[in-house]
Parts: sequence; C-alpha cells; structure tokens
Amino acid sequence: MRQRLSSEPDRYRGRRRVPTPPRSRYAAVVTTAFVGAGIVALGANALPDAKSVSPSVLDELRQASITSQDAAARADSADRATRDDRTAGKTAAEQDVWLLPLHGYDFQSPYGMRWGKLHTGVDLVAPEGTPYTAIHDGTVTKAGWFGGYGYAVIVQHADGSEAIYGHSSAVTVKEGQQVKAGQQLGLVGNTGHSYGSHLHLEIHVKGQPVDPVAWLKDPSRGVDIQLEVEAVYSEVAAS
Repeated sequence: MRQRLSSEPDRYRGRRRVPTPPRSRYAAVVTTAFVGAGIVALGANALPDAKSVSPSVLDELRQASITSQDAAARADSADRATRDDRTAGKTAAEQDVWLLPLHGYDFQSPYGMRWGKLHTGVDLVAPEGTPYTAIHDGTVTKAGWFGGYGYAVIVQHADGSEAIYGHSSAVTVKEGQQVKAGQQLGLVGNTGHSYGSHLHLEIHVKGQPVDPVAWLKDPSRGVDIQLEVEAVYSEVAAS
C-alpha cells in the first residue's frame, strides 16, 4: 500500500460531520426502515401470487411499523418540548432588560457635587413634551407633584432599586400601576427646581442615591447612558 505523502490533499478535510440523532429516534427510524424494507420485499415476491404471503405475517409487519412510527413521533415530541423549554427560558431572560429612558438627548450635569451641593442624578436635555419611558419593569410608587422634582414618577424595581424621573411636564401613569421596560411614563418638562427642559434621572439603592452612569453600566444591566447605548442593541448586533 502506498504511503500518502504529507503534501497530498486530505480528501476528508473540511467535511462536516453529520450530527448523530438521539438514540431513541435513531432506533425508531432504523426499525421503520427495516420493517418497510420487509414489506416491500414481501410485496415484490408476492406480486405473481398474493395468496402466497401469509396474512398473519403482513399483520405483524404492519403492527411493527405502526409501533415504530409511534416511537418516532414520541421522540419528536420530546425534542420539541426540550426546544420549547429553552425558548421559554430565553424569553424570561429577555424580559429582564434595562433600557434608556429616551433617545436623542444631550447628557448634562452628571452625578456629583454641583454648586456646593450633591447633584443626586443625571440630566438628559430634550425638548419639552418629549415622551420618556421606564428603564426597567417595576411598580409605580409615585406619580404626581414631588417638591423640587416637580411632576415626577418613581418606579420601584424587583431588586429593590428605585428610579426617579423628575421635572416632567406631565405624567401618564398612576400610582400602583405595573409598568414594563420601554413603557411611557410621562413627558419631559421644566417643573420644580429646574433650569430648562430636561429629564432628571435618579437611581436609589437601599434608599440611597447612586451614580446612574456607573450603576446602569454594570454588565448585569448594560446601559451606557452617557454614550446612549443599550445592551439589547449590542446583543442584536453581535448576533
């Protein structure tokens, strides 16, 4: 036998390996093929004289074929159920999304000291009347006038954190209402202690304000409010 030289092309290189089907389905398919071949063979031999084939043998072959087909159907159902479970899990994960409160804004006045006082949120400048939305699923705990925040909406999330949306010209939700990420909460305005039309976004964790930029940029939320980037768009682009 001639030894293949290393310079010779590998005829098998680049070929894709066909996935092996589940054992239960494979057995059912093989059984069905075998039974079907038996029926065809018997049928071919019986063409000259149909009476030469025993009816009981044909009945047994038909019954075996039905049984194998049922097994294949059950295997398909099991596979579909597994796929459905994976899909359901993915859908649940997608529901835990964090979003920007609006788009096309100018990021101004970050979290930190301003005029000798702590500015406890970020200001997103946008025209008055621009709709803004919830950054995450939650329950509306405040919808109305809120002192220096003017007309404001407060949404409490399942993890205990809260988002405050301040200086609204109007609010479009009610206290006690359940909202989803991306659902409209109100309109950008200039009410309360405000100097120009903008949305004041504030995040509280365990009752204390935190920097919304750093908190939303955490990988578990994936929102960069300075660059106006949402994780959901990054995932779509990556796919």
